[in-house]
Amino acid sequence: MRIHLWHGYLLDGTGSNVYTRELAKEWSRAGHEVTVLSQEPAPERYDIGAAATLRPELPGGLLPVFVLDRYEGLEPRLLQDFTRAEREDYVDANVEALRGLGPADLVFMNHVLMGGAVGAALGVPFRVKAHGSELEYSMRGRPELEAWGRESLAHAAATYVGSRHIRDVLEEVVGHVERVVEVPPGVDVDEFIPQGRDEALVELLAEARADKPNPGNAEERLPDEGNAERLEAFFSTEAPTVVYFGKLILNKGVQLLLEALAGLDARAVIVGFGDYRAELEAFAGEHGERVLFTGPFEHRHLVHLLPLADVAVVPSIFPEAFGMVAAEAAACCCPPLVARHTGLAEIAAGLEASYPAHLAHLAGFETGDVSDLRAKIVEILELSDVDRDALHRAARRTVVERWSWASVAARLLAPVA
Repeated sequence: MRIHLWHGYLLDGTGSNVYTRELAKEWSRAGHEVTVLSQEPAPERYDIGAAATLRPELPGGLLPVFVLDRYEGLEPRLLQDFTRAEREDYVDANVEALRGLGPADLVFMNHVLMGGAVGAALGVPFRVKAHGSELEYSMRGRPELEAWGRESLAHAAATYVGSRHIRDVLEEVVGHVERVVEVPPGVDVDEFIPQGRDEALVELLAEARADKPNPGNAEERLPDEGNAERLEAFFSTEAPTVVYFGKLILNKGVQLLLEALAGLDARAVIVGFGDYRAELEAFAGEHGERVLFTGPFEHRHLVHLLPLADVAVVPSIFPEAFGMVAAEAAACCCPPLVARHTGLAEIAAGLEASYPAHLAHLAGFETGDVSDLRAKIVEILELSDVDRDALHRAARRTVVERWSWASVAARLLAPVA
């Protein structure tokens, strides 16, 4: 098949970025001719198989986003703050880029807006993936954008959602949508694998030493300067270790994790970037906790960091489409502990189904409940060797059976009734 895979953002960091590059890799591995359209300035940094790439030129450099971050060479602006003319110019520019590629057997768009709108304007059959961020952060409660999303999806051959929660949110925001198909995101189970502690630490330090320079941590999308030395010192002794990786914004609930750790004999590694980082660092400093902030990590780091942790906490207090970070941790035999709500609750349910009955409750905690989070962390850290091994094996097995990228990519190409 000839596939045009459109994504309006980058290829690293957040869920939809990872989603795009993993689909490109799996589809090209399967022998399909794939072209990725994104705003990634350096696609050669990522493994996207044999996929070709194209970076559409944006009028005025304006990029519609759902959460404000910095994008080199572009002017990010919240989607809801775009004028109608600016939205139309953005759609037109991306339609022109897609048409310039010629015909395709499949046009696959990311995000209801702007992907659905670009697909509808293209005037050929297309499929669209709703990621949730556009629905919750930009469209909900804004009638004009809700109507635009509804009209755009009416032209789609299929609309994919990653969880039942996002199916419900989609209907709440835009109304009833025909041809909705539920396919969860995936994990590269050949990349995220269990490792022994010594091997994992050696390889994590090697990856950190290979990072690009980031003097003064001026670039928030790069790992912190000096991480190799800081990580080596941090892991020079063995101690119970908790990890968080994701955006550092208020809605991700990292502050709850830091509060839960207060007074515990445990340390934490906090991976990510975002506008709440300074407050989190101040909070951790005030409480005297053993917390290492690293800035963002790529998969090449995470696959070695996760085996060094006893538990990966996902404390989000805002609706989540799925919970890819939890699945990635589980693939490395690092048991995830997730807030039990929205798409994260579906991750917890999948893990619970595989966990031994007396350990099933350790997949999740009550959203926003610091006491419950603390109690579950303590229980995981105090597991016997037998129970810990059983939890690790069940976590890995769940991901392989339910959430591998190969199975996800194949399901997205299946005929839609």
